[in-house]
Amino acid sequence: MSSNTPLPSNLAQNNLSLFKEILTGTQMLFVAFGALVLMPLLTGLDPNVALCTAGIGTLLFQLVTKGQAPVFLASSFAFIAPIMYGTQTWGIPATMGALAVVGVVYACFSGLIKMRGVGFISKYLPPIVTGPIIMVIGLSLAPVAVHMALGRTGDGSAQLIDQSLALSISLPALLTTLLVSAFSKGFMRLMPILSGIVVGYILSLYHGIVDFTPVQNAAWFAIPKFTAPEFNWQAIIYMLPIAIAPAIEHIGDVLAISSATGKDYIKKPGLHRTLLGDGIATTAASMLGGPPNTTYSEVTGAVMLTKAFNPRIMTWAACAAIIMAFVGKLGALLQTIPGAVMGGIMLLLFGLIASVGLGSIVKAKVDFDQPRNFIIFAIVLVFGIGGMALNFGGYSIQGISLCAIVAISLNLLLPKEEAKKESDV
Repeated sequence: MSSNTPLPSNLAQNNLSLFKEILTGTQMLFVAFGALVLMPLLTGLDPNVALCTAGIGTLLFQLVTKGQAPVFLASSFAFIAPIMYGTQTWGIPATMGALAVVGVVYACFSGLIKMRGVGFISKYLPPIVTGPIIMVIGLSLAPVAVHMALGRTGDGSAQLIDQSLALSISLPALLTTLLVSAFSKGFMRLMPILSGIVVGYILSLYHGIVDFTPVQNAAWFAIPKFTAPEFNWQAIIYMLPIAIAPAIEHIGDVLAISSATGKDYIKKPGLHRTLLGDGIATTAASMLGGPPNTTYSEVTGAVMLTKAFNPRIMTWAACAAIIMAFVGKLGALLQTIPGAVMGGIMLLLFGLIASVGLGSIVKAKVDFDQPRNFIIFAIVLVFGIGGMALNFGGYSIQGISLCAIVAISLNLLLPKEEAKKESDV
């Protein structure tokens, strides 16, 4: 254990002062903030409610997992299309009720894992399966980062500011993050993301693209617009199958954070606990009118970059989220951060997540002399990055869930050369 080089860095993060823990936790919230509030804005939900339920969900997750995993939970993008359809068809309360039931489905999944144990994970999720899936988690988000860095909306549908102006903001923010991460020492080494945001924000102020109107109109104290759920069986039946996608994505994210920290969270606190924590967080968020929660890949990248592995840091991030949800002007001020600034930071974070997946394949010494491994790797990357989608009756499987299903199926169906050689002997 003493020869493990990452250990001193890990220990350093576990012995931060209270002030440094709070500041680092706030930085993690900055990383998640853009995506956290974007999802409710796209679906017609209240961003302040999403901010509050992200904090509550993270605290519940830590309670269930006994505070052992440095994970931050917030708005799940897997539910954007279903929520938009649900709110238009049955209204927000009924959609929230259906999402609350989705959280119960997670609990059922966690119970199954608890009964079967985690031994079957190695059979169904070896490195040749999990590696490319983790890579897809980062690479599939790359277009969002690029669009934002170029001054567009996250989906690229609209140009918010001139492209050259956006690059003059996003690239210095990225460069600052890289320089602080690579050359700074001591406490400043914990602040590369916040440093990049500060530089990007200052440049945005200089170019006059920051709109303070929301801050002027916001009250200092404002209670988020919570919505009580209603239970409609049609909405519930529609929403239940969609639980498969984020449940599988959750496994990929837990594997990613495990690779980043060098700890096996699949075994301790256990995948059944992390999935149960995700489910309880989703149900709690939906009961208040917030979007379903999921583990955030952006924060996983930030954990990798800062080596802030102490789960208590996420406690402070969660508390900061809850406080900001009730401080109207503070929440409004955060929303004034231009997307180009966050896009510059995310260019690095999403790439780091992809590198974790590649690193897990290299570390496991996956044999690419076997055609089966080439096939699994190639198909998963093309499906994930290319946006492949399979439609069954009105239900679409795509993204991480499709990649996971395809990778697992190919791994089970394609023959291994070792097995052939043994049979020939």
